[in-house]
Amino acid sequence: MNNFETIRLEESNNLLLKFDKRNGILPVIVQEYSTNEILMQGYVNQQALTKTIQIGKAVFYSTSRKKLWFKGETSGNTLTINEILIDCDQDALIYKVTLDNGGSCHTFLSNGQNRKGCFYRRLDTKFMQLEMIGE
Repeated sequence: MNNFETIRLEESNNLLLKFDKRNGILPVIVQEYSTNEILMQGYVNQQALTKTIQIGKAVFYSTSRKKLWFKGETSGNTLTINEILIDCDQDALIYKVTLDNGGSCHTFLSNGQNRKGCFYRRLDTKFMQLEMIGE
């Protein structure tokens, strides 16, 4: 990319998402709107992003199943979109969301409820072990 293209990408108001960079998908960080807590990370293709914008609920592209994934379709734990942020290179997104039900993670707490977010373990770099947080 030449300097003019870089400036056009980074400084303009034109939506120029770089779906071609990662074989048609962009990573999406999901962040709770009211607390800024990072809840999960997923991927979208153009179709998933378009559907997300149309319905106002998070829709992802499942890289393992190779199809659209409507978050909460089976669990009821949908995510309402409050805001979508796009990074400087237009190759990553942040969905700022409101949790409509329990949590965003498919794993469960000991009481049977979905965890609020997927980042519930911290790396202890001294012992190279995981420790549970927020339980």
